[in-house]
Amino acid sequence: MNIKLGVVMDPIQDIHPHKDSTLAMLLAAQQRGWDIHYIEMDDLSILNGVAQAETHTLQVMDDNSQWYKIGEQHNIPLSTLDAILMRKDPPFDREYLYATHILELAERHGSLIINRPQSLRDFNEKLATAWFPNLAPPSLVTRSEREIRDFLAEHEDVILKPLDAMGGSSIFRLRAGDPNAGVIIETLTNHKQPNSQHSYTMVQRFIPEISDGDKRVLMVDGEPIPYALARIPAPGDNRGNLAAGGRGVGVALSERDYEIAAEVGPLLKERGLLFVGLDIIGDYLTEINVTSPTCIRELDREYGLDIAGQLMDTIESKLNL
Repeated sequence: MNIKLGVVMDPIQDIHPHKDSTLAMLLAAQQRGWDIHYIEMDDLSILNGVAQAETHTLQVMDDNSQWYKIGEQHNIPLSTLDAILMRKDPPFDREYLYATHILELAERHGSLIINRPQSLRDFNEKLATAWFPNLAPPSLVTRSEREIRDFLAEHEDVILKPLDAMGGSSIFRLRAGDPNAGVIIETLTNHKQPNSQHSYTMVQRFIPEISDGDKRVLMVDGEPIPYALARIPAPGDNRGNLAAGGRGVGVALSERDYEIAAEVGPLLKERGLLFVGLDIIGDYLTEINVTSPTCIRELDREYGLDIAGQLMDTIESKLNL
């Protein structure tokens, strides 16, 4: 079956091939004989109501020194692509939002978008845990300095993070009585900044089990991969994110991990979120990553899996060809 697959991503020359999940997906698609069309954000446009893109054919290699070869350029309606992977990294800013609208036009004309554009807009990766308050730690989302201070007084040890960052960026741990509380809260909420709009901030009770790792549980069409990557913070840090210096250790899913996945999975499936990463610390769901979840390559190497291949099989099963 000659499937045409588009991928919207950050510049491919800048990725880290040994751990890049998008590259794993493209290798799996190429292995199946699919045609790959490479797209960057600047390549997307709308002409007279038709979503289109300047694409380039792409060949990929599992080689850390040379992992791609750009081919011919094509100017095409996006709807001529059978499926499109939206793999642009956050932040989810205005430009990302506009890109989802362009991709939704292609979806309306028959392309399968992974993940569904409407759901990318609906599921902020931090706010999405509010759909499952019974699974999440005590949490607050607010622009109010007073509410943050009240939450801190109640729980005494909390994590603060912005709603639109990734990779552990701008995450703070704050304890009751910390003399830096004021400046941390002001920094995240944009208080004290002249002519600046206040920003919503998420505050969660600190989970001590972070020392055992922030587990990334990958979900394909609502079903969990049976192993997770526990991202363990570097000494002296509270963030398990690999981009923040954490180290990844493969672990089998626990009974609690399966319980969380079973409760979250049906909603993901219903909303067309085919590839998702749940972040679980201890017994708690802390984030639902829908934009560009990672950790495929690490888990594949450690456990002999083919997660990207499983995703490609799922995509093929959903195409009406």
